[in-house]
Amino acid sequence: MKKRNVLNQWFVLTVMAPVETPAKFSDSQNSSHPPLNERILSSLTRRSIAAHPWHDLEIGPGAPTVFNCVVEIGKGSKVKYELDKKTGLIKVDRILYSSVVYPHNYGFIPRTLCEDADPLDVLIIMQEPVLPGCFLRAKAIGVMPMIDQGEKDDKIIAVCADDPEYRHYNDIKELPPHRLAEIRRFFEDYKKNEKKEVAVNDFLPASTAYEVIKHSMDLYADYIVEGLRR
Repeated sequence: MKKRNVLNQWFVLTVMAPVETPAKFSDSQNSSHPPLNERILSSLTRRSIAAHPWHDLEIGPGAPTVFNCVVEIGKGSKVKYELDKKTGLIKVDRILYSSVVYPHNYGFIPRTLCEDADPLDVLIIMQEPVLPGCFLRAKAIGVMPMIDQGEKDDKIIAVCADDPEYRHYNDIKELPPHRLAEIRRFFEDYKKNEKKEVAVNDFLPASTAYEVIKHSMDLYADYIVEGLRR
């Protein structure tokens, strides 16, 4: 319910709310420009909304095969960054309790929505770590079905569409088995010291990933339409 409220707040602020007109100030010194303090106050009266990476970044014309995604956590990081859904900023959620680091860049797909009211998660395999908050083009190659504390929390497995070393991969079965074992082991272990249970099921192919992404795109679109009707 709390996550839904955050979505509702964003919708009201960015879609439904009118933009306020800035206040006018008198020119006390008959200058062509108001004094500096008045110009500052004037700027503060303007209600502006910064771009929100979840809602304002387009998923891209190639979705659900190739899509934009926002990186929250860089490869090799032990810091659990995540999107603050109210502000659109990337915040530090916690430091991982276990002696593990993210095996690949990790983030979310914009303009998608899952049953837990979060955008769809994606793990992006590529050569280099990417700074949190950046976005890139990714190509879905599979799905890692996961249950996190009793709730469905599937992860799309993708490769960077603009990385010459990985862009030729089209399906998860093409990856080395050890790479998949590392990914699986990370998600099985990274919450153990928090006494939280995570279960990872068998990886599924690219065709299933397309279905999962399309379903999350439809859920997001339905939510926006529902908000407009209200």
